[in-house]
Parts: sequence; structure tokens; C-alpha cells
Amino acid sequence: MSTVQSPEADPTPIVESDGKMLRQVACFAALAYLMFLFFSHIGTELTSAIGGIACSLVAVLLIYRGWSGLGLNRMRSDIVAAGIFIFILGSLTALGRFMESPWSAFFGLVGLEIFLLAVTAGWKEVRKAPPTALFGVGIIFIYIMASCLASIIAPYGEASVVGQTYMPWGSELKDGGIALLGTDQLGRDTLSRLIYGARNTVGVALATTALTFFVGTFLGLMAASLQGIVDQGLSRVVDVLMAIPQLIFALLILTVIGDGVLNMALVIAMLESTRVFRLARAVALNIVVMDYVEAAKLRGESLLSIIWREVLPNATAPLAAEFGLRFCFVFLFIASLSFLGFGFQPPTADWGSMVRESGNLLNFFTMMPSMGITPLVPAFCIALLTVAVNFVVDWFLHKMSGLKE
Repeated sequence: MSTVQSPEADPTPIVESDGKMLRQVACFAALAYLMFLFFSHIGTELTSAIGGIACSLVAVLLIYRGWSGLGLNRMRSDIVAAGIFIFILGSLTALGRFMESPWSAFFGLVGLEIFLLAVTAGWKEVRKAPPTALFGVGIIFIYIMASCLASIIAPYGEASVVGQTYMPWGSELKDGGIALLGTDQLGRDTLSRLIYGARNTVGVALATTALTFFVGTFLGLMAASLQGIVDQGLSRVVDVLMAIPQLIFALLILTVIGDGVLNMALVIAMLESTRVFRLARAVALNIVVMDYVEAAKLRGESLLSIIWREVLPNATAPLAAEFGLRFCFVFLFIASLSFLGFGFQPPTADWGSMVRESGNLLNFFTMMPSMGITPLVPAFCIALLTVAVNFVVDWFLHKMSGLKE
């Protein structure tokens, strides 16, 4: 004789461990904080403020959607939420600096949350990662924190003149502070500019890489899906752009349109998207002939729907690996242009221009080694991040290949 179990006695637990309420509160707090910072610039920088408000809304919505879709357990979800609250509370200690540059808060908060979501979602794999990959993840985390909290942890402002020209390491400044890495040619604290340089260089490189992938992936998937004259036309344009040396082409364009961060980012995105286009097209050509894509076409789905639902998900793994490698190239490209004077403009700090500005100190290495190696410090920061990202990408490619350790 069978017994009917009442609904009240159903042993199946109700899944409510992902902390939906906490996600909503954390994302609302992040959006409100960024909106407050950008609204403070409505009267002085209207275009930048409106752009920042729009970017904040889109970024927070995407973070919330991605956060919800990852299916994190309660503890890992709490870690991500804690990252938002710690950043906001910590930034209140230097609110004046963040209000002067709200984009630093935007890139810092968004970058920190993307990193936390990536690590917590793949924590089981991260724990089993080889030492080189763990080293890379640790270095990336340090750089992200330095970028996020530059306005808090930097001893002085980005362009603040605090001492005399080219003071040695450990010198005492006007206000009684210590210049741990000395001062530059204008008497600005080198350590502070190094920290702000992490925020500017890494933040712009990440945004440029994202733009590069959006353009290159979209055009590559469109070319593979439509084929015919569209594929041939886009491929020939890409071939022409790839035939010209990138650095020379970038210098030529920037000479015509003018230098600056925005122009530099757009030029780099245009040139680097050709590489992403070739990869996305090659991967998509093997996907568009699959049966499930043909079935979607027979169902009458639109081209964009097929690309978004059928092609892109199956091309994510190689594109994600390429994102890390492309970030390194973009990062080095930005540093190269800044070194040549076509990237970040004074008084904005970035590592490429810091190497150029302090390059003459190499001549004093024999007399004062600490000052002589000052130009090598930002160069070392550039090299260290490049190596760290490559370690993580190599590990990701190894996992994606399915090979055993």
C-alpha cells in the first residue's frame, strides 16, 4: 500500500542559497555610489558625467546578470558582495580624490567585481592550478587592488608637487613625508605616480581590449555567418590593415587626428580588432556548418539570434583565451605610444611616459644606484603584469585543451 506524501513533508529543499537580496542591495549600492560621483560633475563636465552615468548603469546591470547566472553558493556570493561594500566604504576615506576623478572609481569597482566573479566562479579550478598560474592570479589581484584604491593608498596626489627635482629614494619632503622612490623631474612623488599609473594604464588597456573584442568578434561572426561578398569585403579590409606595421600606422593616424587617451584607444582598438576578427571568423566557420545551426535557420530565427544563441556560446573558450593574450599586446602598445609621447598627456601618470621622463637617470647609476634604477621600476611593472597574464592564459589554454597535468 503506497502512501501519499503531503506537500508539507516534501524533503526537497528550496534553493534560496544564492543571496538574491544581497546581490540586489550590493548592485544598487554600487550604482548609487557611481551615480553620486558622476552627478557631481554635471555642472562642469556634462559630457563626461552623462557618459559615466550611462556606463555605470550598463556595467552594473551586466554584473548583476552575470552574477545571477553563475549560480554561486551563498558564501562565494557574499564574498563578491563584500568586495563592493569594502570598496565603497574604503573610498569614503578619500572621497575628495574620487570625486575629482569618478572614472577611476568606475573602472576600479567594475574591475574588482569582474575579477571576484571570475575567481569565485572557478574556485575549484583555481585551487588546483599550478604554481605559475597561482602566481599570475596573485599578481593580477595586486594590480587590480592598486588600480581600484589608487586614490586611497597613494601617499600624494597624481600631479602634486611635494619636493624638489629628482630627490633620491627615502628623501624627506616638504610636509615631513618620505619619498620612498624619490621624486621626478617636477618634484612629484614617484611612488604615487606609479600607483596612479597602474590605474590609468591597466584601466585604459582593459577598456580598449573590451572594445577591440566587441568590434572584432561581432564582425568576425557576421562574416562567417553571412559569407559571400560580406565575408570577402571584410576579410580584404582586414588583410590591408594587417599588412601595415601597427606602430607606424598608429603614429601616422595619431599625428593626423591628434593624440590623447580617447584617440589612442580608438586607434588601438581598430588595429587590434583585425586579429580578433581573424580568430572569430576562423572559429565561427567551423560552427556555422553544424546541425544545430542549420536547425535554428529552419526554425526561422534571425541572424543575430543565431549568432547570439548558437555561434557565440560555442566560440567562447578560444575567444576568452585570446582576450588575455590580446590584453597583453594592447597593454604594451599603450605603453609604447605613451613612451613616444602619443598616449597619455601630462600631468596624467602612466608607466610608459614615466620611463621616458626618468630615462636620463640611468646615467647616474654608478654614482647613485637607487636613482639609476628608477626608470626600470615602471618598466618592471609592465613586464611583471605581462608575464602574470601569460601564466594565467597558458593555464587556461591547458585546461581548455583537455590534457592531463
